[in-house]
Amino acid sequence: MSIDPAVLARLREIADRLPQVPGTGKAEIAEGEIVMVMPPVRRHEPAVLRIARQLDAQLPHAHPGHLAHGGADLEDAGPGRPRNPDPMVFPEAAPHDEAPALLPHEVLPAMEIVSRSDLENDHRTKVHGYATTGIPLPLLIDPHKGTGIVHDEPGYTSRTEFAFGDTVTVGPWTLDTGVLRTYA
Repeated sequence: MSIDPAVLARLREIADRLPQVPGTGKAEIAEGEIVMVMPPVRRHEPAVLRIARQLDAQLPHAHPGHLAHGGADLEDAGPGRPRNPDPMVFPEAAPHDEAPALLPHEVLPAMEIVSRSDLENDHRTKVHGYATTGIPLPLLIDPHKGTGIVHDEPGYTSRTEFAFGDTVTVGPWTLDTGVLRTYA
């Protein structure tokens, strides 16, 4: 689905004006609509942090001037698929310009911690959206099953599946998934 950039800008303006009530989630734009996204469970954020720490430790050697961070917006107005990945790697200078979101060409890997309430979106829609916008190496982490998938570029034609406890390669980075916890 493509969305007109002017419509996307208007949707963002409306979403930004909605009241922010702690604990009730946040407004996001998905497939041309404003949707309320529930806040992640408390176990979600430590997984984001554990992966981001491992990436940050390796970035000075692999990609100086980059950082791993969760919570930044990612957008490609052409296909109209704004996203808010969990950890992703991007240049430290990128969020300081006036753009409302990072652009796909600024992002190296993008990662999703799968939400039970959003399985279809995380496994299919988001991965397809990342492929469409050219995000290299999306990593899907499923704490419900204790597994994950590293998709490979171009077009995600190959994928490497892993179980928590495995050491996986994501581009130039190595991640110890033993630090991740399953949801009981």
